[in-house]
Amino acid sequence: MKFTELNLSSELLEALDHMGFTDATPIQEKAIPLILENRDLIACAQTGTGKTAAFILPILNKMVGKKDSHIDTLIIVPTRELALQIEQEIQGLSYFVSVGSMAIYGGGDGSGFNEQKDALVNGRDVIVATPGKLISHLNLGYVNFKHVKHLILDEADKMLDMGFTDDLTKIMSFLPKKRQNLMFSATMAPKIKVLAKKILHNPEEIVLSLSKPAEGIKQGVHLVFDNQKEQLLKYLIDERKEYDSIIVFTSAKDKVSQIARYLSRNGIKASGISSNLDQDQREEVLLKFRSKRTRVLVATDVMSRGIDIKEINMVINYDAPRDAEDYVHRVGRTARANTKGEAITLINPKDMQKLSKIERLIEKEIEKYPMPEQFGEAPEWVSGGAKQNNSSKPRSKGGNWKKRNNHPRKS
Repeated sequence: MKFTELNLSSELLEALDHMGFTDATPIQEKAIPLILENRDLIACAQTGTGKTAAFILPILNKMVGKKDSHIDTLIIVPTRELALQIEQEIQGLSYFVSVGSMAIYGGGDGSGFNEQKDALVNGRDVIVATPGKLISHLNLGYVNFKHVKHLILDEADKMLDMGFTDDLTKIMSFLPKKRQNLMFSATMAPKIKVLAKKILHNPEEIVLSLSKPAEGIKQGVHLVFDNQKEQLLKYLIDERKEYDSIIVFTSAKDKVSQIARYLSRNGIKASGISSNLDQDQREEVLLKFRSKRTRVLVATDVMSRGIDIKEINMVINYDAPRDAEDYVHRVGRTARANTKGEAITLINPKDMQKLSKIERLIEKEIEKYPMPEQFGEAPEWVSGGAKQNNSSKPRSKGGNWKKRNNHPRKS
């Protein structure tokens, strides 16, 4: 469907044309008409489907000709990076529409506090905020949300995973009861449905099936013991000297700096991005990665949210993702816009069941690569789980692992 068929204003259509957008994505095609009809909505759509524009476009459309400066729309997101990304997208799409916006987030040296306070007291049309920082402003008693007409929770599942349930409840207590509520989530977990029942009124529901990894992604797995991971990671990167943009995902924040330091000590330009850095430091890390001055970026799932970087050659999952859906999000960072990419996941014995869930989700068996000889014996692949769940060290050499690996057992 073309954007011209979605009853958007001529100002927004001009902005979209200026940016080179003509066709709506499935989530935009389904969500925009419902939002324009003032319906509450819960939508399940993964990163990269165009969901940000799916809620920004109809909200901006409603504000065409708006005369006052009251806060019209509040968008709550889990991370500073996503807040900045959405605020920048608002600025781009509102080029031909007179709409003001402000991102409210923590970190940095505090120099933006007064600017944030001014926006919350005197008004901006759209406020994009992280829960923790917004709560800090609310606790000081000057925030004016009396005129808010739209509440949007983006990546609601991640906010619940990060423990923001109480913060969200408190924020909503400051809002007018009569408002339009929109929830966007990558998964439709039970806790999301519980939250939806609390805040949505007779909502429409949109569920887009989770996309499979792009055909251009070469996927593979190395079965490893934990004490083999660092050396194998370095080997994988060194073997691909032509790759200048690699993301390494780890499941724990405290591993980010550890992995980045290991790679740096071994001659690989690497940086980690975590909440241990202030905002200026994080922006500097991303700037260096985008400009290819840093070859490897180490991040967690949460910290990678809102990082929109094109031309990623390779994704390495140092740790298996907790949820199978997160695997699709992670590897989807590469092979964008019909390009090719590579994704390799390191699986230890206790994570083999997670790998089985990933393969069931994507309806594809991922190739199991043999361990390079110099790293010793590898665990045996057992579909659905590991034989040696408590083992943390390689078995003695002599077993025919490679043969077993090439013929994985059936579930």
